[in-house]
Amino acid sequence: MRLRVLFLLTLFPFFAVAAALPVPDQGPALRIQGSNTIGAALGPALVKGLMVQQGLQGVHIEPAEGANEQRIVGSTRQGKTVTIEVAAHGSSTGFAALKRANADVAASSRPIKDSELVDLEPLGDLKSPDAEQVIAIDGLAIILNPRNPLNTLNTEQLAQVFNGDISTWEALGGVGGTIHLYARDDQSGTYDTFKELVLSRRGKPLAPSAQRFESSEALSDAVSHDPQGIGFIGLPYVRQAKAVAIVDGDSQPMLPLASLIATEDYPLSRRLFFYLPPSNRNPWAKALVDFTQSGKGQAMVAANGFIAQQVQAIGVEPRPSMPEDYQAIARDAQRLTVNFRFEEGSASLDSKARQDLQRVVAYLKGHGKLDKKVMLVGFGDMKNDPQRAALLSKLRAMAVRRELVKSGVVLRDIRGFGAQMPVATNSADEGRIKNRRVEVWVY
Repeated sequence: MRLRVLFLLTLFPFFAVAAALPVPDQGPALRIQGSNTIGAALGPALVKGLMVQQGLQGVHIEPAEGANEQRIVGSTRQGKTVTIEVAAHGSSTGFAALKRANADVAASSRPIKDSELVDLEPLGDLKSPDAEQVIAIDGLAIILNPRNPLNTLNTEQLAQVFNGDISTWEALGGVGGTIHLYARDDQSGTYDTFKELVLSRRGKPLAPSAQRFESSEALSDAVSHDPQGIGFIGLPYVRQAKAVAIVDGDSQPMLPLASLIATEDYPLSRRLFFYLPPSNRNPWAKALVDFTQSGKGQAMVAANGFIAQQVQAIGVEPRPSMPEDYQAIARDAQRLTVNFRFEEGSASLDSKARQDLQRVVAYLKGHGKLDKKVMLVGFGDMKNDPQRAALLSKLRAMAVRRELVKSGVVLRDIRGFGAQMPVATNSADEGRIKNRRVEVWVY
């Protein structure tokens, strides 16, 4: 029993938050600023969960002074009020608030930019494992009016549509006349992600005709009421609109399904982050991250419509487009809902992959899969020499094997499929990085 408790403490840090956190004499215990995608509902829900876990009473959420700002309030058993503030004005505002010392945590629906990293260097390395915390996976859904007959678009078409180069539905093979564009505002991480994944790759700005929204809900509702409308939105905000399947390069058409977003195969998937400056010693910030990464916190992530980082095994239907050896794996094994990816230009696992190692090991232990029940399948980007691509993909799988072996996992096999089965275009750096991945299959 003692060993089990120690294991749980290692795996789910929130179990370790036993001692009551300090309550400041004045002002909020914690200040979170940034992403509207996180701050609208998910952030406040996680904060509320932490406060309840801390034994606070009467925990409730109330509006703060400004639009898209909330205050989560509770009280100690001694009657002392504890307040945590959440302001959701866009990812870039979170990093700006860290610089001004107006926030303890930046919530972001995109990775920190290199310029922001340099600007915030006095606060410590915000790309370090403790500072950069992937809290959930989201998918950007491309939404249409429910009556629009189109079901599939590729990322090149998306760029042309939102740039204004394609201005009618007929040009896409549909009907309806002029296309009406709906987009998030410039402060939004959702917009930053769309711009990064779709527009900037092709050197195209957003068309000036696009209607801009600070609220995700308002944007989605506008598209669902406009037969000529198209917009992009975070996955929980599809609401009454219709999501279409997306193709990137030579990838298969993919709907924003939970399994495809969890593995980040879906072309418009993205990570949601908390960033904690190493120089900030607020214990509430660390406690919030620990709670969020715990099983209970990730259940809240799922309850709020995002994709939790809880590992599951799923069946994959073999398709003729798959290599025959891969089809054989799919017939006999199940795929875990996690892909290991790597730092840019490096053989080192990235921040999410380091977190996922513990989750995968926990799954394997809990399901009796430690001894020759696991196959790692590596993939890569296109190379001039297919044999080199195959070798590099196998080396990536071997890098993951080295980490799993440290936790007592005995692998059944490792395979490398080179540049086959791309999930993103190989014509851009971001796509090549995404294609360099390792899948986990269990027997």
